[in-house]
Amino acid sequence: MATVNMDRLLQACVEQDASDIHITVGKPPVFRVHGRLRSLETKVIEPEDAVGLMKSITPDHNQQELQEEGGTDFGFAFGEAARFRVAVMKQKGCVGMVLRLIPNTLLTFEQIGLPKLAGALCRRPRGLFLVTGPTGSGKTTTLASMVNYINESMDRHILTIEDPIEYYHSHKKSIINQREVGIDVPSFAEALRRVLRQDPDVILVGELRDLETIEAAVRAAETGHLVFSTLHTTSASGTISRIIDVFPTNQQEQIRIQLAGNMIAVLAQALCPLASGKGRVAAYEFMVVTPAIANLIRENKTYRIDSSIQTGKKLGMQLLDEHLWNLYDQGRITLEEMIDKARQPGALHDKARAKLLTLKGGGKKKGLKSAAEKEFDDMGDILRS
Repeated sequence: MATVNMDRLLQACVEQDASDIHITVGKPPVFRVHGRLRSLETKVIEPEDAVGLMKSITPDHNQQELQEEGGTDFGFAFGEAARFRVAVMKQKGCVGMVLRLIPNTLLTFEQIGLPKLAGALCRRPRGLFLVTGPTGSGKTTTLASMVNYINESMDRHILTIEDPIEYYHSHKKSIINQREVGIDVPSFAEALRRVLRQDPDVILVGELRDLETIEAAVRAAETGHLVFSTLHTTSASGTISRIIDVFPTNQQEQIRIQLAGNMIAVLAQALCPLASGKGRVAAYEFMVVTPAIANLIRENKTYRIDSSIQTGKKLGMQLLDEHLWNLYDQGRITLEEMIDKARQPGALHDKARAKLLTLKGGGKKKGLKSAAEKEFDDMGDILRS
């Protein structure tokens, strides 16, 4: 039986516009295409196949880390076609891999649907700008677009700290230096300790992973730098609460004051497959830290941030559920996708059902429930159970 060839897999991934390749023992290779998993019509991966595929692309020091720690991450270039971010792991005593395709083309704000206000915020001389969302929601792509916007339009020294480096940036109007954790520097915290001596204007921290990294990122914003980073939170108010909760109780008042004075925006996003089955679209929650929101952060009233976002629409702010509803109302995403990504699924379900009943009215025959109404009611029962 023919062996599975890594180069062919990578080439097929690029050609089919897949976002991920999953390699696991007991199944053929699986691609994620437009958000859906699809098995390839090829041989089932055996343990020796998985090891061979892993060794064909994994550097020696990462193979050693796999043996010692049970997992490793790295990035590599597939010729000129694309870059991949790779996670290798052990499972049931065998090797498994997930490869994420990182396109070579950097997208504009318009292409990824970012609010126009994001460009203005990228021109701010200092502050903390967080892009949040679950794994696979496109945070890295959004940050790369922001860095590229600054790189093309301003003369800045941009310094990134990533694990691993995903998008490679070339020098344009700005100077850009990219440091990879584990290769160029041992940790995020160590990189941030030294970053202020490297004359940066803009600092990108791949992820706020721990207390020490958060403290350093906030300090960098406080001392006159524009800092971008990510968190795995699903809302703007949840992001503020998550950061504060990382700190010991006796430091929480201080970090609230620091965030109120230095945070400029939170962009929480979710990536949704299109109803057409081809492509995906990002839904955004966007919070700009106005004086009113800064005051809510300072006074520990984050539960009122959502209402401030609603009243800040003229500034370009919006809640995630509002954007999800707009995408559903335009027919771009399905009901199930909207409900799955919503912060308040019950409220959106009821809104969608009310729309259905309005469309059904107007003199049409009433009586037995339509199939669509029954589907809505069944989903509502699940949400309320």
